[in-house]
Amino acid sequence: MEQTAVRRNANYKRTISGIFRNRNLLILDVLFIVIAYFLVTMMIHNIYETTNIMLENAFAVLFAIIAFVCVIFVSSMYRIVWVLGGTRDYIKLIAACVIASVLSVTFNMFFYKTFYFKLSVCATAAASAMIIGMRMAVRAIHNIYAARVTAGAEQKRLMIVGAGSSAAILLKDIANNENLNYDVVCFVDDDPNKRGAIISGIRVMGTRRDIKDLAAKLNIDEILVAIPSADVNTRKEILEICNDTDCRVKTLPSVDQIIDQTEMFSKVRSVQIEDLLAREPVKLNNSGIRQYIENKTILVTGGGGSIGSELCRQIMKFNPGKLVVLDIYENNAYDLQMELNRQYPDNKPEVVIASVRDMERLEDVFGKYRPYIVFHAAAHKHVPLMEDNPGEAVKNNVFGTYNVTKCAAKYGAKRFVMISTDKAVNPTNVMGATKRICEMIVQTAQQNSKTEFVCVRFGNVLGSNGSVIPLFKRQIEEGGPVTVTDKRITRFFMTIPEAAQLVLQAASYAKGGEIFVLDMGSPVKIYDLAKNLIRLSGLKPGVDINIVECGLRPGEKLYEELLMSEEGLTQTSHNKIFIGKPIDINREELRQKLSILQKAVELDDTERIKDAVAEVVPTYVRHRGINSEAVSAVM
Repeated sequence: MEQTAVRRNANYKRTISGIFRNRNLLILDVLFIVIAYFLVTMMIHNIYETTNIMLENAFAVLFAIIAFVCVIFVSSMYRIVWVLGGTRDYIKLIAACVIASVLSVTFNMFFYKTFYFKLSVCATAAASAMIIGMRMAVRAIHNIYAARVTAGAEQKRLMIVGAGSSAAILLKDIANNENLNYDVVCFVDDDPNKRGAIISGIRVMGTRRDIKDLAAKLNIDEILVAIPSADVNTRKEILEICNDTDCRVKTLPSVDQIIDQTEMFSKVRSVQIEDLLAREPVKLNNSGIRQYIENKTILVTGGGGSIGSELCRQIMKFNPGKLVVLDIYENNAYDLQMELNRQYPDNKPEVVIASVRDMERLEDVFGKYRPYIVFHAAAHKHVPLMEDNPGEAVKNNVFGTYNVTKCAAKYGAKRFVMISTDKAVNPTNVMGATKRICEMIVQTAQQNSKTEFVCVRFGNVLGSNGSVIPLFKRQIEEGGPVTVTDKRITRFFMTIPEAAQLVLQAASYAKGGEIFVLDMGSPVKIYDLAKNLIRLSGLKPGVDINIVECGLRPGEKLYEELLMSEEGLTQTSHNKIFIGKPIDINREELRQKLSILQKAVELDDTERIKDAVAEVVPTYVRHRGINSEAVSAVM
């Protein structure tokens, strides 16, 4: 039904355009000028004299025709498709008619006494009105017919939040595009001066507080949030209100993401979970970052992973001399290589397939490239998997980091930046504990090296490998249920680009030995995250998709932390980056404990490995006797 209506509308549009082609418009313009002069002459003189006067002054009428046609032609008015004509087009047409009228009146005043001033002015004004009115009628007829055609299709009833300039452009897009089958029912805007106002025939019927009631009362199908200039907290609050209705919610991106304001509706997108987290855009000191990256050799371990690959993308923006991507998993590394090769054909990255466990291979890589900066993102990060495979966590995270720090120092890297996690703070799982050991290794490496060793610690990133978001999306696609470990559980979140950008910024402040802590904002309840994702999929939690608690997984905390009690925070010049006060670590004592840990790994004894990890990390709290049955319920 809807496709038939669209075809009928398209066919009608072609018919209208065919009737009012340029040559036909020209003929009508000529006819209107003659009619205007005849009618005005008849009104001033009697009907019997009109014909004689018109014949006697035929050249005056001919000049008016020439003046109007030439001015309109020169103004490109005959090229416009008037069924889509806009305000600018009509302003240009009015200006062209005024110029043509002035030329006609001036000619008549000088050469034709019979056509005195009053008659000339009235005739050209009448001709102008007919010329402009005819074109307005073309558009009006088209819109009326198009509305009748689309009325036969099932239109979506649309509420627009925000009655500003963006909303006005959206209205125009909807009116001009027959593929946008929407019936705009009302506006909502918090500006009290706009309450009750009418914009292009659509009324502003309330504020954000009225969204839920209006959506139910007016049977709204979709809500479009059109406030690109609003701050993130305002957008988050409004989106949460909209998301709590039964309507599908769409939004315009923030104003910094909209390059221009043409074809605004093409920029409309579905609401994403990032929109509900109120994350302010990251502001970077680009000159400070460029200073240590531009024309330098940069090595990123784990460069094919979620964080590593985004680090590579951000690094390439600052024109490194050479980017070296090191990863053991060739598929991700290959995809990233192809992406960066397309974007930077004159500065293609080097991809090295290698494991951070393989010291000999690392020696070859560092000896060949001599990196100026090393970003160490390679690590095993899956909490439940590492709980069942602690030896692999130790070999990859702990001794892999140890290997890379040794190579960085030996081959004269200027700076070494390790990506850490909030799970390293008072860890309750093997993964977090191994990352804390990594932090200790990095801090002790600083003690007798010219290389500046630092760590950057932050929480979860949305959409990363192993993140809960992709898991929830898969479960929703499969019809549910969505599984959460505990309704009370909270986590810190930021987007992948935000994390990578802040890592680069933090690295520019490095002097050696610091643990930089990123501002993660407020913690988010995973249960609320699950509900929002279900709603964003156009479904109802508890009705279409159930949410099921399956119990905490081995080593999982209810609440994550970003600092240990011994650490204090120092503000940097960036409002989202802090420095944790370093804890004194005895380098020799750490080396001895790592030796014990190495022997435990060689024996492949899970309990002995965890005991050895606890010896290295006093704040590690082991949960004994927990099995992994809950893991299978959510993995």
